[in-house]
Amino acid sequence: MSALWAALCLVAIFEGLLLFAAPAAWKRTVEQMLQLSDEQIRRIGGVVLMLGLVSLWLVRGG
Repeated sequence: MSALWAALCLVAIFEGLLLFAAPAAWKRTVEQMLQLSDEQIRRIGGVVLMLGLVSLWLVRGG
């Protein structure tokens, strides 16, 4: 369970780092995402999810 909390904390750190380091770029990205359809966002989310799962599998010694 502590590994889950550590992973969630790392996500928060990376999200905060992006907002801190490049707020204007983050705003532009969000504006561009608002122009996408729900299906396009769902596909992007699926790709990111799969990349995350494969990366986790490789890191954990797959």
